[in-house]
Amino acid sequence: MSVEAGTDPLVAAARGGDAEAFRALVAPHLRALHLHSYRMLGSYFDAEEAVQETLLRAWRGFGGYEGRAPLLHWLYRITTTTCLKMIHKRSREPVTTTVDVAWLQPYPDALLDRLADHDADPAAVADRRESVALAFIVALQLLPGTQRAVLILREVLGWSAQQVAELLGTTVAAVNSALQRARATLAQAHGGLSPAGTSARPDDAEQRRVVAAFVRAWHARDIPALAALLRDDATLTMPPQAIEIIGRDAVVEFFATVPADGRLDLIRLVPIAANGHPALAAYLPDDTGDCRGYGIMVLTVQGDRIATVTGFPDPALYPVFDLPPAY
Repeated sequence: MSVEAGTDPLVAAARGGDAEAFRALVAPHLRALHLHSYRMLGSYFDAEEAVQETLLRAWRGFGGYEGRAPLLHWLYRITTTTCLKMIHKRSREPVTTTVDVAWLQPYPDALLDRLADHDADPAAVADRRESVALAFIVALQLLPGTQRAVLILREVLGWSAQQVAELLGTTVAAVNSALQRARATLAQAHGGLSPAGTSARPDDAEQRRVVAAFVRAWHARDIPALAALLRDDATLTMPPQAIEIIGRDAVVEFFATVPADGRLDLIRLVPIAANGHPALAAYLPDDTGDCRGYGIMVLTVQGDRIATVTGFPDPALYPVFDLPPAY
């Protein structure tokens, strides 16, 4: 038993059944556990469920916490096995393309900022955001559960191969093999996408300029201006629907005809941020004239153009982003 675990009065109290002491111990780690669950599961709400199950399992088993590793490390172990069980229980066919990830949900940047992080190194903050980039989260969902866990633990959390092998009850050789296969799948899916994130992205000022221009064109119902802001190979996807619209002309045609029957001027867009990307919350007038939330668009910007638009037509996400239901 470590000195820390042996002398910490909160640990002793929690072992003795003090629920308040247990809550005080785990509270600083909840956001990190939630983010880990999100990477594993690709769904904000599934991550919520995973954290609740983790806390229940940790509380029931806290008498066996020996303090040989930091508490967060121990909690990561429980969270990982919880997520693996949830992946197994999903009973979904293995996905082979990104549009098959029907359970995908965005993750608010505001929650990334609340992570207990005493390291103010800007590079560390950037790495954290890149490791939750939407393209990376989608690509992770193409991996079998064990490969997903290995890749996240090794290359995002920085665990050693021995630590991962102990968690999964396997060998270092098996862990290294799983990591190699996971890397190959990600490379094939996204042309070299790494766990550290996506390809080079524009600076914040450039992203803000592009997004502001997009909002102006949308509100003005200026279709040519919208088209000018899209890459030639821009794509639009809308989980949970297995729809992928490819190419500037096709995406613009969708904007000009589908949302509010093309009356984009009726839809109010509110800038937010998700997965390290700029995003927009959309409000549409209902029969009473009130503008009600109906979906969130996450944008990826490359250079001075928008490369992808991922739409999430789910008002249930608005509280997650601390957005009002009506605008």
